[in-house]
Amino acid sequence: MNDTEHRGSAGRGKNAGTARRTATRTGQYAALLAYLIFLAFPFLWLISTAFKPPRELGSIHPTWIPEAPTLENFRQAFEQQPLLAAAGNSLLAAAVSALIAIVLATPMAYALARYRNRLSRAATGWVVISQAFPLVLVIIPLFLILKGLHLVDSRIGLIMVYVVWSLPFALWMLTGYVRAVPPELEEAAAVDGAGRIRTLVSVTAPLLAPGIVATALFAFITAWNEFFFALVLLKSPEKQTLPVVLTHFIGTEGVTDLGPLAAAALLATLPSLLLFAAIQRRITGGMLAGAVKN
Repeated sequence: MNDTEHRGSAGRGKNAGTARRTATRTGQYAALLAYLIFLAFPFLWLISTAFKPPRELGSIHPTWIPEAPTLENFRQAFEQQPLLAAAGNSLLAAAVSALIAIVLATPMAYALARYRNRLSRAATGWVVISQAFPLVLVIIPLFLILKGLHLVDSRIGLIMVYVVWSLPFALWMLTGYVRAVPPELEEAAAVDGAGRIRTLVSVTAPLLAPGIVATALFAFITAWNEFFFALVLLKSPEKQTLPVVLTHFIGTEGVTDLGPLAAAALLATLPSLLLFAAIQRRITGGMLAGAVKN
């Protein structure tokens, strides 16, 4: 084979490799786009439904964009159910439980990450296994415990349950973030005379800020969207959370007031989306930091 033929063969091989990489990248982008459409479809349809008048909701030929958009569904939603009070209950339970879970999980995660022995490995394994327990399995023991403490139909009791339920996941996430912090920084602080608690507060905790924000957000969203515990433990209408109140738009015979329900569900979804949008950079940084060691 002469030099010309060799260069031609090499050029064809290079072009073929470039074509394969381009095809692979195009397929990846197409798969990502399809996944984004799959995720966005329910939310976009919810927005469309929330602004449709009853005539369009009952149409046999539904459309994406309302022909006669209206705010009547939102007015009816607020008139039919105490959405603001329910949102306040959800906000209180979610915020307080997320804060308590983070305060408890941070020193525990530090101990599991820095003191690695059989006990810490067993504790980490138990934390992971506990996430597989279904809600139905633990609701009866939790109900009996809260009944003995006179905390059934109590916001404090619900917050305690949310803390217990979110603590294992928060602990597992924060353990990975702590392991991503170089131990040399803590050793330097120890040389300067700092104790374990001061090192955790002054050195480790500031570096864990992205991970703490990400973990707190997941704990908050979990409690904000939680339905089963709130349904079982809260009986007084004035104490019920937003997911429970949304079920009241379904009548006793199963007839759903679709327009107001969509409007209320849209309002219930917005806080989560706005919170994600506000601190998305910290969430991304925290998740990537934890993924290095997890």
